Amino acid sequence: MKIGVRAHDYGKMKIEELAQTLHERGYNCAQLALPKAFAEIDSYDDITVAHLDKIRTEFEKHEIEIPVFGCYMDLGNPDDMVREKAVETFKKCLAYNKELGATVVGTETAYPHLSKEEKKIWYPYMMDSVKRIVDEAARLDVKAAIEPVYWHPLENLEAILDVMNQIQDEKHLRMIFDASNLLEFPDTTNQYAYWSEWLNEAGKYIEAMHIKDFKLDENGQYCPTLLGEGVIQYQAISEWLHKNRPDMYLLREEMNPQTDKKDIEYLKNL
Repeated sequence: MKIGVRAHDYGKMKIEELAQTLHERGYNCAQLALPKAFAEIDSYDDITVAHLDKIRTEFEKHEIEIPVFGCYMDLGNPDDMVREKAVETFKKCLAYNKELGATVVGTETAYPHLSKEEKKIWYPYMMDSVKRIVDEAARLDVKAAIEPVYWHPLENLEAILDVMNQIQDEKHLRMIFDASNLLEFPDTTNQYAYWSEWLNEAGKYIEAMHIKDFKLDENGQYCPTLLGEGVIQYQAISEWLHKNRPDMYLLREEMNPQTDKKDIEYLKNL
């Protein structure tokens, strides 16, 4: 398995500095949200071919693969202008990726925490956006990836399977799996059974995994923790990886640079 990180957890740096830092910290790969990671880029509209060429060259030099080009957009928003801007920005990043060469351009399907009723309302808008970005991905012959999150319209296993069945393009539409974003009820969920079902049903679509951990405080608020010190139980996921995808990209999110060595060791043991 390939051990990586969400690069901007180390802060915003110049391109060559970030590539060198990730190499020195012991990573094989990284997820890049370009405006968050690089001092030279402040928005997706700022990206140039020169930026992309330099990123690709520096990351190759430091032996850091780029599994995910992060372009997280509000794809399900019912506001036509917001949604159109989201789709067009994502399409632009699909074109950028012809030069950058990341494995996928990845996104969630919304920004806000949605209620049950809101998720139903947003779902068809999300589906329309996904179809449009996959059409563009197919035209360019690159891969898009969507990330399920329980408070978004793409909220559960049923939803991701519905999208994949409607799109019918496994080559150009992939998935990012993040257990922490799918565990709505940590106190009552049989995680071994839950993750086993997810991976048995949708594992073939997964291009990369986000790995993080958390606890809930006395007010039920999300609190990031070191890997292995929170509520996520990774046994079923680890077993599935060893049996089915020993080449998987494991991308640590919410990394604290002060404790990164402990998390990297945990990832290696997965």
